[in-house]
Amino acid sequence: MAQRTVLCFGDSNTHGTMAMRHAGDRRRLDRGQRWPTVMAEALGSDWDVIAEGHPGRTSVFEDPIEGEHKSGLRALHALLESHRPLDLVLIMLGTNDLKARFGLSASDIALGIQRLALEVRRSDSGPDGTAPKVMLVAPVRVLEAGCLADVFAGAENTSTALPGHLAQIAAAQDFGFTDTNSVASVDPVDGIHLSADSHAAIGAHVAKAVADYMG
Repeated sequence: MAQRTVLCFGDSNTHGTMAMRHAGDRRRLDRGQRWPTVMAEALGSDWDVIAEGHPGRTSVFEDPIEGEHKSGLRALHALLESHRPLDLVLIMLGTNDLKARFGLSASDIALGIQRLALEVRRSDSGPDGTAPKVMLVAPVRVLEAGCLADVFAGAENTSTALPGHLAQIAAAQDFGFTDTNSVASVDPVDGIHLSADSHAAIGAHVAKAVADYMG
């Protein structure tokens, strides 16, 4: 079987950003500790795993403070074309959409993620000009803690509701779906980012979900 390729389209928790002790903390986990690398090792040599994590990335919303380039929609098509042919695109977004400045409901965040997934489905970036398959990965629920508490004020309840909305969209649109909350939790230092242990758990969990989904 030819090697298959998966694009992990995410935010700082795909990038490997460590829990922030203060604003401007730019520490990052070593490559081997990040969940896409753990997933790649679990899937084995039959898969090429591309980690595309942009800190601050939203689903489809331009950030009025951090910049328009934070919109995942702006970046998506360029990345699909850069890395094609892609067998699968994993979308693990929604955390940055929880920022208080956006004022979004869990339903609206999920619809933004659905739009990205439908853009992938309409593309020709899969094998032989087809569309890649898509899997929605529900991000870990956030806490309002540490130096990011004000930025994510009110986000805890919304993030708790998000996986259910994503599961419904995946079922209705025939996308793959998995929920990282079954195996991981955020680092309480900032309530947003993940420890190395959580990355390890997510990598193993998503690898199994990908193997089951793709056969």
